[in-house]
Amino acid sequence: MKQQLNALCVLGAIAGIGFVAPQAEAALLIGNTRGNSIVIYDEINNTILRDFTTPGANGLRDPDAITIGPDGNVYVSVGGNSGLNLFDPAYPKDSAVLRFNLLGEFLGVAASGNGLARPYGNAFGPDGNLYVSSFRTNEILRFDGKTGAFLDVFASDNNKGLGSPNGLNGPNGLLFGPDGSLYVTTQGSANNAAGDLVFPFASQVLRYTPEQVLGKQPTTTPSVFIDQPALLPDTEFISLLGLTFALDFSSLYVSDFAGGIRQYDLAGTLLDVLSTNYTGTTPTSNFMGGLTFGADTSNLFAVGFDTRNNNLGSVLTFANGQGSSASFTGSLFTDTQLIRPIGIAAVPAAAVPEPTTIAGVSLAIAGLNLARRRRQKSR
Repeated sequence: MKQQLNALCVLGAIAGIGFVAPQAEAALLIGNTRGNSIVIYDEINNTILRDFTTPGANGLRDPDAITIGPDGNVYVSVGGNSGLNLFDPAYPKDSAVLRFNLLGEFLGVAASGNGLARPYGNAFGPDGNLYVSSFRTNEILRFDGKTGAFLDVFASDNNKGLGSPNGLNGPNGLLFGPDGSLYVTTQGSANNAAGDLVFPFASQVLRYTPEQVLGKQPTTTPSVFIDQPALLPDTEFISLLGLTFALDFSSLYVSDFAGGIRQYDLAGTLLDVLSTNYTGTTPTSNFMGGLTFGADTSNLFAVGFDTRNNNLGSVLTFANGQGSSASFTGSLFTDTQLIRPIGIAAVPAAAVPEPTTIAGVSLAIAGLNLARRRRQKSR
């Protein structure tokens, strides 16, 4: 993969776009929901480099999921407090997905309106469109990936946000598989008739088939890819959240907001559990956000925060995606710049370029995606 990225860097230089192969290592983008900021984290040297963009600017409030789009831009779900009464006039109306380039410059709103209420997950589908989970309305909305125009409600709980058994109840993370399937983590929540958030359903991973994604079959009945798992010994509830594939696409890692990372094969069978209880408390006092594999390493990264310590955030690293189920055995980076981190995404080192390198960055990201696709095809 590194050789392919280097080749693309050389190609960019030959094309006369002013790109010089970056000397910095690959980076992660981490979203701080309470800091209203996104920071750049050096995945090799384990340090925060700087803010990716100006904290709080351009509607950057309570950032959640972070996605690198097929255009090489950064897409961030924003919009505050999901726990308020949905009918309260004070309920935040700023839910959106914001678009930034790789220099951290604001490019506009990529998705908003049309009932979007607290977008947690966002992902680009095989059709090039942007899919966004609307957590409080139990919907997945679809927007034109280039113009941001609203297209349709891709899927819902089929019960006007009140929830349904094995349905789209509190959708969190979104992830497309190599076959075009859409995987969705659900919290198991819904609205009651009064507009309050309740938790009457199981937390699950649902799967929409390629046929459903392409509109050849209705999305009213997704399959339950992973039913609510058993509680881990040091957790008190289950709220599945983040999704990422192993680097060879042979398995799926799922983070639990309550604690822990579970690894499943592509039939939905549990393979392993990685403890994330880095505070060592029972029950664990640290909650978990999203997860991703690094751009230039085979390490699995996750973010968490300590509820006993003003939501102080940490980055957890698991070498080769492996750990212990009995106790946290990964490495830990903690910094006061991390305040309740949730979103995380990996990009090549060119995610922090000089202004003249932006075209080369897009080529580098294209190379990363190509490398992963080729790796999947060779399985």
